[in-house]
Amino acid sequence: MELVAGCYEQVLFGFATRPDEPWTVVPDFTHHAHSASLSAVAVNNRYVVTGSRDETIQIYDMKKKIEHGALLQHNGTITCLEFYGTAHLLSGAEDGLICIWNTKRWECLKSIKAHKGHVTSLSIHPSGKLALSVGTDKTLRTWNLVEGRSAFIKNLKQNAHIIKWSPGGERYVTVITNKVDIYKLDTASIIGTITTEKRISSLRFITDSIIAIAGDDEILRFYSCDSQKCLCEFKAHENRIKDIYSFEKAGKHIIVTASSDGYIKMWNLDLNKIEDEPSLLCEVNTKARLTCLAVWLNQASEVKKNSDRDVTSSSQVLSMAVDWLGFGYAALVASGGIIGYAKAGSVPSLAAGLVFGSLAGLGAYQLSQNPNNVWISLITSGTLTAIMGTRFYNSGKFMPAGLIAGVRPPRMKAQTPLLNSNEIPEISAESRKFQKSFIAAL
Repeated sequence: MELVAGCYEQVLFGFATRPDEPWTVVPDFTHHAHSASLSAVAVNNRYVVTGSRDETIQIYDMKKKIEHGALLQHNGTITCLEFYGTAHLLSGAEDGLICIWNTKRWECLKSIKAHKGHVTSLSIHPSGKLALSVGTDKTLRTWNLVEGRSAFIKNLKQNAHIIKWSPGGERYVTVITNKVDIYKLDTASIIGTITTEKRISSLRFITDSIIAIAGDDEILRFYSCDSQKCLCEFKAHENRIKDIYSFEKAGKHIIVTASSDGYIKMWNLDLNKIEDEPSLLCEVNTKARLTCLAVWLNQASEVKKNSDRDVTSSSQVLSMAVDWLGFGYAALVASGGIIGYAKAGSVPSLAAGLVFGSLAGLGAYQLSQNPNNVWISLITSGTLTAIMGTRFYNSGKFMPAGLIAGVRPPRMKAQTPLLNSNEIPEISAESRKFQKSFIAAL
């Protein structure tokens, strides 16, 4: 387990944490890869990524403890980063773009012009099929990640700077200055509002019904989403709290806070005694002005559990289907040319069979490497269909022209879904337009 935090001084800190009795924090690394202050950090079970005002995203391989490279798609400060499992990363920036990244090859699958102004925050639904974003154009936008398009736009009265899904995905919240609006998913309506004295700098769901809120002061507060009442508040730092992170470890709910006072602190929250102040587990002084925080857990099950295995297995099944059928089609075409030569001594049939069979095989190979590489397969199968269809029409003989004309490899959309499209429960209806956008994505 590793605490990672960015700061105004352009440095990423790493602290190895051991859940012993007492908990201990040991400095592990400092890395100065950015040329401006860090603005966002995200983790999955292998990588840490950081965003900065220098418009770059830096990647760190935590298992090998090496710098992995940089992503340069954005033109503006990186404002938000969020992983979904081990396969995908979403990034938002002041250029108004949301980029979807494949974390296996670290390539940009899609770049979406999400907002007319800055993208200030984004959040991925636990299913991985939807995302929400807010920006300085006073809109909240719903994104269908299966198709990579906008599904719904809601106008807000003011600019929201934080948006967050609950762990179960049944509700979400937006933060506008010092106000938290709580929305219910199935109605897309506000079911409650929490107002604090100071501007809210960070918010984190602890459970589906409890959220931790930090404002521009040293107080950490826990609120009930159901009653909107403050369950507990206590002084966590000597200066304003910049970020909050939470996770479960050994049956404990751990809260991690980072402050402008330079301290990172870990707290043990007893949900059965939520009114009591959490106990301090450990702390470390970075002596820097911290801006963002995350916790890298080296156990994949501690991050996303089963969600990523489902994505990987479904992707593998799809790839295997394309591989076998595509290569089978290539073999059929090549065999047709060889049989034509063997029976009739037709050299043109042999040459055509080998050429088109090789092209079909190349297309199948490209599809197995990247589902977007459909063009060789489509051109090859389309050309063969036209040629063999004409021969079949003129000769009336099914073999081999009719067979080749009628058999084609499976086609895939050039737009690759971000994740699999398994069904999840249908959404009930009060806000019909909002409901339709979600059903379209689901």
